[in-house]
Amino acid sequence: MFEDCADPKSLEGLVWFLCYLTTGKQVLFYWSFLTVLTLMAITAPIALGFGFGGALATRSHIAPLRWLGMGYTSMVRGVPDIVFFLFVPVALDQGLEWIRHKTLCPDWTEPVRQGADFVVCAAAKLPLSSSPQSVHQVYGFVLAVVAFSIVFGAFAANVLAGAMQAVPHAQLETAEAYGMSRRQVSRRILIPQMWVYALPGLSNLWMILIKATPLLFLLGVSDIVYWARELGARKSQIYDFPHPDWRLWYFLVLLVFYLAMTRVSEVVLRRVTRRLTRGQATMAGEAMRKAGA
Repeated sequence: MFEDCADPKSLEGLVWFLCYLTTGKQVLFYWSFLTVLTLMAITAPIALGFGFGGALATRSHIAPLRWLGMGYTSMVRGVPDIVFFLFVPVALDQGLEWIRHKTLCPDWTEPVRQGADFVVCAAAKLPLSSSPQSVHQVYGFVLAVVAFSIVFGAFAANVLAGAMQAVPHAQLETAEAYGMSRRQVSRRILIPQMWVYALPGLSNLWMILIKATPLLFLLGVSDIVYWARELGARKSQIYDFPHPDWRLWYFLVLLVFYLAMTRVSEVVLRRVTRRLTRGQATMAGEAMRKAGA
C-alpha cells in the first residue's frame, strides 16, 4: 500500500481505486489465482499417475489387483464428486491425527471418538495450533490436491483403460509373434499408441478439472471464489474502503479468467492431438497423411 493511501477517506476518484486495488486483501486475491493454477499443475500429473495405475490394474491377470482397480474406478465414478471432495480431506486428516495420537500420546486414556467429536491430544494436531497461518493453508491445499487426484484419477483410469482396448489387437499379436514378452508389448506397443485414443477423454477431464477448482472454497482453501465473495460483498463505513455490493464485478473477473483458461487449453490440446495423431492408424492420422500427400 502506498503512502498516499494512508487515509482512504480523504481519497477520491482514480486515486481511491488505485489504493483500493493495492490493499493487502486485494494482493491476496491476486495470489489466489496462482493457487488455482498450482492446483491444476500439481493435480493433473498425480491424477494421471493414479489413472495409469488403475488402468493397468484393471487389465492385470492377478485377480486381487484386478478387483482393486475395478473397485477403485467404479466406486469413485459412482459416488458424487462433492462427497469425495469433502470426505477425503476429513478422513485423511483424522487418520493422520489418530496415528500421531497413538504414537505421541500413549498415556491418553479418554476415547478419541466422543460422540460427534474427534478428540486427540494437542501434540497430535495437524497442523499444530501454534503453527503460522501459512502452514494451515499449505496443509489444507495438500489435502485438496489428494482429494482432486483420487477423484480425477478414477476417471482417468477409465479413459486410459478404454484407450488400451482401442489399440488394434492385431498389432499386439504381431509383437508377441516376433518374440516380445507381455511386458515388452505393453511398454513398446500398447502404451505408446494408446495416448492418441486417450487424449480426447483426457482433454475433457482437464476441462472438468478447470471447472472444479472453485471447490477449493468448500475445502477451506482461500481461493479466488473465496476472495471474490469476501472483497465483493458490501462494505459499510466501518471499513477503510467502503463500497456497495461489487460481487458481480468480481465474479465477472472469474468468468473471464476461466474462459481464458479454457481457450488456452483448447489451443494447446489441439496441437498435442495433431502431434500424436501424425502417422497413427486412425481416421485423423489418415486424414493428415492424405493432406500431406
